[in-house]
Amino acid sequence: MGEQGSGGNDKSMKSGKKVPRKKPAANESRTALVRRARRINRELAEVYPYAHPELDFENPFQLLVATVLSAQTTDLRVNQTTPALFAKYPTPEDLAAANPEEVEEILRPCGFFRAKTRSVTGLSKALAEDFGGEVPGRLEDLVKLPGVGRKTAFVVLGNAFGRPGITVDTHFQRLVRRWKWTDETDPDKIEAAVGALFPKSDWTDLSHHVIWHGRRICHARKPACGACPIAPLCPAYGEGETDPEKAKKLLKYEKGGYPGQRLNPPQAYLDAGGKPAPPLGAA
Repeated sequence: MGEQGSGGNDKSMKSGKKVPRKKPAANESRTALVRRARRINRELAEVYPYAHPELDFENPFQLLVATVLSAQTTDLRVNQTTPALFAKYPTPEDLAAANPEEVEEILRPCGFFRAKTRSVTGLSKALAEDFGGEVPGRLEDLVKLPGVGRKTAFVVLGNAFGRPGITVDTHFQRLVRRWKWTDETDPDKIEAAVGALFPKSDWTDLSHHVIWHGRRICHARKPACGACPIAPLCPAYGEGETDPEKAKKLLKYEKGGYPGQRLNPPQAYLDAGGKPAPPLGAA
């Protein structure tokens, strides 16, 4: 699966032997939790040095629309759909004035296409009328747009404007609870609890690291515990497959031949061996 796909910095993974794990203490102190959380982030940064948002975009407007469209579908499906959308409606003004039925037809592959059409045309109208056709760079303005909540706003702020934010998607929620960073279940409370463990400057990259790990190794149903580079730091080690060879088969690494979710990924990702995703309709 490639050096990183096999848990590159874990000696027990390299040897192929199953080694007993010492789980973090149940009565972990706040200081110990902060240290463990930050070490996990450092380890993940080594595993995913090219981690990035997996939605294709060229400007804040495209990222905003793509993020809204990504609800209840994959980033890959959004990336396969948006080229036609942005080719026909490149600006908020264009999309605001679009025929809804034509937009629905383009967005059909994303699922919930009628509701998503209302959202993207509605936010485009708001951008055109209230913000001069420009995506605002403030949280309080972004969340006023139709279909835009804090999660979407932080994706845009962190990746289009370089302003730190934590993206609490389903992967992020699952992993931070598995790691006992927080027991909260409300996304806003998770955001606050995890944010308090890290410097604000780490928030955007932390989000990418956690989400990438959730998509590639720490899956919801079958986490690949035996091939996880942060297994010694994980209180939930053992919930998934612990045999290294069996765990490797569960990995979803680009280096093992799997494409990423972007049709046009950053160069650093390609340099690391990642592959672009196929366009819509490709065999």
